[in-house]
Amino acid sequence: LQLSAVKLAELHSDLKIQEKDELSWKKLKAEGLDEDGEKEAKLRRNLNVIMTKYGMNGKKDSHLTDTNYIKDGTESDTLDDPRLEKLWSKAKTSGKFSDEELDKLWREFKHHKEKIREYNILLETVSRTEDIHKNVINPSEENPVKEEILHNKHRELKDKLRSINQGFERLRKVSHQGYDATSEFEEPRVIDLWDMAKSANFTKKELESFREELKHFEAKIEKHHHYQKQLEISHEKLKHIEGTGDKEHLNRNREKYAMLEEKTKELGYKVKKHLQDLSSRISQGLQHNEL
Repeated sequence: LQLSAVKLAELHSDLKIQEKDELSWKKLKAEGLDEDGEKEAKLRRNLNVIMTKYGMNGKKDSHLTDTNYIKDGTESDTLDDPRLEKLWSKAKTSGKFSDEELDKLWREFKHHKEKIREYNILLETVSRTEDIHKNVINPSEENPVKEEILHNKHRELKDKLRSINQGFERLRKVSHQGYDATSEFEEPRVIDLWDMAKSANFTKKELESFREELKHFEAKIEKHHHYQKQLEISHEKLKHIEGTGDKEHLNRNREKYAMLEEKTKELGYKVKKHLQDLSSRISQGLQHNEL
């Protein structure tokens, strides 16, 4: 796959979550609690997202490999969307951003690209489900279970599309105006969650509590970013030392690299599980709005 050390650690975290979710699903299935197959379909969809994200789906997609912005810089990847490319080009040449702010903005663009990719995968899944539904079910008969599955998928599509539209509007605003010094959050995933939380059916007290939790979540993400950077530096140093033949120095750096790799994996897993939990709570609040 030719993935960087950071990408490999992220892949490990994603697969660990997928494995845990599949084990939970097997228990549910054994108890007869996934009769409609909705949870199984979601697991397959999540696995498809992971395989696409890391270039493991058999499709030639060179920009998915080793695209870590820390090592390769911001020019090593494409955004696959003319509107995003235009905004990014404008931001780079505007003179409104420091190098650190450009790195932060690039993370926002990459996050937005991932959201679009996940939306397209879900859209394709929904289209296939609808085709099967039309071909197998007798139009004269009602099937409440299948209808509910499709309804849930369309609601998920609606939530993702809302997030994409909000995210693009934010990118457009930041690219033209620069970063607001009074902005509450900086991490793209946290900004997304906060924007959606404000649209959900939370009381003022619940929203304030959620805001505090997001602050802790953002601190956890920043810690993960720190370890990602240290892991990448350690990886580069290890490659350099391997060419010197100094075994004692090599062994010490291998131990340090192994420690950083394990810590990065652990933090990546915790961040992604926390993100799942927060997203689920917001989704419930948004669904309640529609009832």
